[in-house]
Amino acid sequence: MSPFGSVTTTTTVANSIAPNDCNVPHAGSDGISSLNWSPTANFLVSTNWDGGIRCWEVQERSGDVQANPKAQVNHESQSPVLDCCFSPDGSTVFSGGGDKAVRMWRLGQNPPNGVAQQIGVHDAPVKSVGFLPASSLVVSGGWDRKLKFWDTRSNAPVGTLDMPDKVYDLDVRGNLMVVITGSQRMMIYDVGGGQPVLVANKESPLRYQSRCVACFPDQTGFATGGIEGRVGVQYLQKPSNKGNYAFKCHRKERDAFSVNGIAFQNKYGTVATVGSDSVVAFWDLGKYNNRQRLKEFKPIQRSISCASFNTQGDLFAYASSYDWSKGSGYHVPGSPNEIYVHYTPEIEIKPRKGKR
Repeated sequence: MSPFGSVTTTTTVANSIAPNDCNVPHAGSDGISSLNWSPTANFLVSTNWDGGIRCWEVQERSGDVQANPKAQVNHESQSPVLDCCFSPDGSTVFSGGGDKAVRMWRLGQNPPNGVAQQIGVHDAPVKSVGFLPASSLVVSGGWDRKLKFWDTRSNAPVGTLDMPDKVYDLDVRGNLMVVITGSQRMMIYDVGGGQPVLVANKESPLRYQSRCVACFPDQTGFATGGIEGRVGVQYLQKPSNKGNYAFKCHRKERDAFSVNGIAFQNKYGTVATVGSDSVVAFWDLGKYNNRQRLKEFKPIQRSISCASFNTQGDLFAYASSYDWSKGSGYHVPGSPNEIYVHYTPEIEIKPRKGKR
């Protein structure tokens, strides 16, 4: 009860980072593990812990965004799906998950029993997948400490690489592939030829567990995020007097929050980071520790588990979902899992010259 004559104020925490963001319908009944856009059209695909892989067609007109459900497939026995990626022509989605399987879904086709076709298998859950455009192979990284390469016409891997620890994430851009693992290792490969070539096996610049990785759009480097609220920026080639660096983000006073996702915008190279603090931030990384925060949105109600820019860079999808950073004790069964699409005007994402 408030003292007589006092004014009581309440703060309402929003569900989305902006009031007009599109709330994507039918986002699933459990945590959202990944979001990916088709490289050829505005089709958005999500993977979920409820076993589903869902696709929406997203339309934007004068900043107004709408998302229409198109189709859904699943992994076997509703096993959690942990990641997905597109083929370069946008026709096919590849996924990996808790059933230890690597699967393929050709959009527009309805597989038997609604279960995506299996093209490969690991000895433990598959944490991350990617597509190698030069060789037309699918790559998968698992908690069995293996990196496997798949030709979709065969269920046997065409190649297998041993990793130093569990694979936590991988990303592919053109001829560059970066894999992050346990034990603070980063494996950097040139995948422009018939065989992947190890360029470097490096220790992570982060002090604690890495959680996500994303390659620069121009393939000159990559960024990795960790549970300590820090992002490490690495360049493949750099002047001798300039260095790689790491910067703090997703922190509040003395508390550090996990960086759950890193997404690059293709036109300007702007990067978005999303975290367990329920915050989205847009950054201009500049060159060699010349970064600038372009926009930081107010925290929303729930953690942000993943995010992705579309190919044109004017739409930004993000998932509002429990990210398990605090363990099962903090999970509330039945809590909402939502996906939003934010229209990104240039004022939010275009680097500002002369203001570093």
